[in-house]
Amino acid sequence: MLKLLPEKLEYPRDLRGKPWFFAVLFLIVLLLGFIMPSYVNEPQLLTDPFLQFPTANSVRVVWFTEFAGTRNTVAYGENLKEISAANTTKLSRTREDKDSRISDEIKQSIIDSNPIVRDIWRHEAEVPNLMPGVRIPYRVTSERKDGASVSSKIFTLSPTPAAGSALKILLTSDHQLMPMTAANLQKVAERIGRVDAVFMAGDLINIPDRASEWFDENCGRAFFPALQGRAFSELDKNGIKTVYSGGELIQHAPLFPAIGNHEIMGRFATNSTLGDQFNDPFPRAAAEKIYAQRAASLNPNNDPSVREIWLKNNTFNSDTYDEVFKLPGGKKYYAVTFGDVRLVTLYVTNIWRTPNLDPRARGRYRERDEDFNNPEKWGYGQHIFEPIVKGSAQYTWLQQELKSSEFQQAKYKIVMFHHPPHSLGDNIVPAYTDPVQIVDRTLDGEIKMVRYEYPKQQDYLIRDVVPLLETAGVQLVFYGHSHLWNRFVSSSGMHFLETSNVGNSYGAFAGEKRRFVPPGYREDYSAIGDPNGLEPVVPTVAPLLGEDGRPLPYIESNDITAFTIFDTGEGTVSSYYFDTRKPESEVVKFDEFKCER
Repeated sequence: MLKLLPEKLEYPRDLRGKPWFFAVLFLIVLLLGFIMPSYVNEPQLLTDPFLQFPTANSVRVVWFTEFAGTRNTVAYGENLKEISAANTTKLSRTREDKDSRISDEIKQSIIDSNPIVRDIWRHEAEVPNLMPGVRIPYRVTSERKDGASVSSKIFTLSPTPAAGSALKILLTSDHQLMPMTAANLQKVAERIGRVDAVFMAGDLINIPDRASEWFDENCGRAFFPALQGRAFSELDKNGIKTVYSGGELIQHAPLFPAIGNHEIMGRFATNSTLGDQFNDPFPRAAAEKIYAQRAASLNPNNDPSVREIWLKNNTFNSDTYDEVFKLPGGKKYYAVTFGDVRLVTLYVTNIWRTPNLDPRARGRYRERDEDFNNPEKWGYGQHIFEPIVKGSAQYTWLQQELKSSEFQQAKYKIVMFHHPPHSLGDNIVPAYTDPVQIVDRTLDGEIKMVRYEYPKQQDYLIRDVVPLLETAGVQLVFYGHSHLWNRFVSSSGMHFLETSNVGNSYGAFAGEKRRFVPPGYREDYSAIGDPNGLEPVVPTVAPLLGEDGRPLPYIESNDITAFTIFDTGEGTVSSYYFDTRKPESEVVKFDEFKCER
């Protein structure tokens, strides 16, 4: 609550005997009693508006509130005379738990590990009749049923740019409320100015159903505030404290996201923390076997909707991500044309499991000893959420997209997804394939180990997807996941860029630095370098230097943050870094290449 009065009210001693003084004081207190509740209860926007999925003559405007609203509108155009009404939907799974960084007032209602529902409404209005190249003002307003309303500041919007437009597009990923994210985005705004679009290769937050991570967690690093210049993230570097607010970007530029592993929730529960649920995805095939055994009791009327709800709640889901963004076509993979760019966004991610071989580890290479005889508690290794193997629905869709006139006629062909096909990082090992389960037993049949192998020759990205992209003439494959900056070029000239360095780096495994790989396993797990055979490219402008004084082909730092801008007018992909230990230092362009083949 806003503090309108001092904790202890003082008044001059010589007035204490004056009756009129207490009458005035009583009136003041009475007046504040009327004013303060209405002031405190004024409606608030949970986010500024942001833009999504423009067409040749329209764009979607989206914002969120904690009330449904009786009238939610966008005013736009000259003098904001035009009005477009919003469609309002309620997010179905947004919650908070004891690990949420939220106000004490909300936390008081959380009991033990039981999450509580947090009611949040999404408003989306389409602004029509726009002209390419013409930017107009807009403002959103939400009105409550008591008549109180709240409006945003005035921002600007435009439809999809026409072919030939010179655009600056931010390539980013893995924000995850990291301490350097707000600094990174603030430097984008300061160095580049207003960008024309944001391409984001997954891992927007950490726990997707935790509402505060999207909107208002109290460390000031939530997803939307950082991209809207409303963050308040303090960095303490060598005793120097600097607060960064992020950048006012997506109020003016459309955001195009890809789904990462941190957009997926695991098995649903009402009595475990959101973090535990996030770490508990279960393969659908395994859940279907359990369902088949229990179908008579779970679904005696054989209702297909009951079956689907049970399977979703007992496997994994991306409901909150889907409801926040409402991707075109209703799929988690899509393609759009934006100016000279054809952007193809794929659903390429799997659950992250620890490489630890400890008996208590439900990891990528083994199950916990205590779970050997209880398959319902198995993690099933790093299982893939959506197939992209040759012949799958997504692979077939990709084949059709690469043959489409929109793709083939585009000047720039970019494919974006989350999991790296080439990287010096940790998360590229093991291979991107379905885990092969091996159950070792004693002579009397008792389980002594449940482990997983990942045959390298069956890596779906390298075996199936990358050759398809090479043949189709894709110039740039953009991804994240390992919290690095590094890039590669194939023999055909196709560029691979991982630009996800906003902190929480797991390291670059080159030189003498080695990844952990399981000893005694039959498959080949690369401890050093890119396991798929490409050499990293040393930055062309101003690479960082290693301890030996030699240029480094990567950035793996929790002090130095990097971002990348694709300039479609010049055809250049330029990467920049900023050293947060030196708040007054300049942003440095350290790499640049042409997006061509």
